[in-house]
Amino acid sequence: MSDMVEVVIDSIRVSLMSQQRIVILREQNTERYLPIWIGVYEAESITIALQEVEVARPLTHDLLNNVFTQLNARVIRAEVVSLRDDTFYGNIVAETDGQVLNIDARPSDALAIAVRAHVPILVSKSVMDAAGITPEEDLQEQQPSQERSEAEPTITEADERLSVFQDFIEGLDLNDTGDEENKDKDEKTDPS
Repeated sequence: MSDMVEVVIDSIRVSLMSQQRIVILREQNTERYLPIWIGVYEAESITIALQEVEVARPLTHDLLNNVFTQLNARVIRAEVVSLRDDTFYGNIVAETDGQVLNIDARPSDALAIAVRAHVPILVSKSVMDAAGITPEEDLQEQQPSQERSEAEPTITEADERLSVFQDFIEGLDLNDTGDEENKDKDEKTDPS
């Protein structure tokens, strides 16, 4: 277990592009994050457990947690153990009759069980090193090598898109109210 780091579920986000869900795991006592794409149903299941919402009938992860209990097995932890070909692999670690079982599981299912069983979530250091994100470092990497002065204006994509409207507004003749055009029309239709 020394090659594992403990994480907590920081949040569950929705991708605005695809409506897919992303669970954000945060390494304890640091600002390093691990985003994992998960299914809509798994995200809902994790959210329901985190918010301690009571449901009339057991959801799939509640059922599985009940099966562990009925079989006198104790869930010890959930793990994210590897990352291969952009796919995360996980385990549910349980104990029964003194025997430790490593049960292969998708990380989203392992997380949903961990939240219900109130057990730690661990991630392999190699996975965190490969896919973890530290916001400060990522921002520094994106900064240009030359610092801009505060007086120097910057042009963003939004500014460029809005420049079309600026050209239109600058081209308006606010002194021309269109009264002459309307006056001409009135004169043509006036029978007197």
